[in-house]
Amino acid sequence: MNVYVPFICLALGAAINWKGLPQPVLTWFDRLMNLALVVLMAVIGINIGTSEEVMGNLGKIGAGCLLISLAAIWCSVGLVVLCERTVMPLEKIRLQVAAESEGDGKSGFSPLVLVMPGFILAGILAGWLLLGGHEAAWLDTALTVSLVFLYTGVGVSLASNKSVFGYIRKLGLRILFLPLAIFLGCMLGGFLAGLVLGVPTAWSVTSASGMGYYSLTGAFMTETWGIEAGTYGFIVNVSRDVFTVLQLPVLIRISKGSPIASGAAGCMDTMLVPVSRYVGPELSLVALISGTILTFVVPVWLPVAAGLFA
Repeated sequence: MNVYVPFICLALGAAINWKGLPQPVLTWFDRLMNLALVVLMAVIGINIGTSEEVMGNLGKIGAGCLLISLAAIWCSVGLVVLCERTVMPLEKIRLQVAAESEGDGKSGFSPLVLVMPGFILAGILAGWLLLGGHEAAWLDTALTVSLVFLYTGVGVSLASNKSVFGYIRKLGLRILFLPLAIFLGCMLGGFLAGLVLGVPTAWSVTSASGMGYYSLTGAFMTETWGIEAGTYGFIVNVSRDVFTVLQLPVLIRISKGSPIASGAAGCMDTMLVPVSRYVGPELSLVALISGTILTFVVPVWLPVAAGLFA
């Protein structure tokens, strides 16, 4: 998806609701967003289930890939929490903005977030058992349509919570500590997991620092180090989205920034709405900004990593 599409859709959604839509319209819009979210989760699962690269290697190197993915997530979470308690107090600033706008700044909880993992699992089974592991041409279209609708819905939500823009203003350049902590945490997690597993450091660190950008990371690692390395790059980053959805109820109990840390570059696209459901409207824009920065970092970082580990 073109990098400008999320911002165009956000702006469109905000413009639609800037003067305030009637509550019945907002209610129906929320229901349609829930439907689009279900479709998105199912499509993510089907994409995994129809990927021979993922499904065919789960038994051989899958456990190692999953461990690297989890290590990258939790090291990122650890560094983000450290930033939140020192230079980037996300929740403190959110409460200040909420007090100034005479609101609590909390988002409504949707039960749908509890069943998202189920839709991913159903999609994986459908892709593997019903589609026979063969890619379907309509999947990219379904993914794009659902993302466009969800981005627009996030824009509508932002317009209903205009304190979001005051929140971003108060954060200022401190917002850059978030993607920096996520990036460093991914490299640290990949390094530590590689030591435990005996996987080449080049593979473990580079795959972990793909930060959810599985297509580019998998292709680059295949070209640079061969098909087995490329499989690490692909599976580590595909599984990051799945682990993020599975762990959201736990991550939000740790801190507001933890779900964003887990979503990493995915917060620019597939993980934006699932993460936003937990962190609220103020941090949904923070998540998008962080995800966009990290998405731009990955293609710059990968050649650097290849040079470092040559």
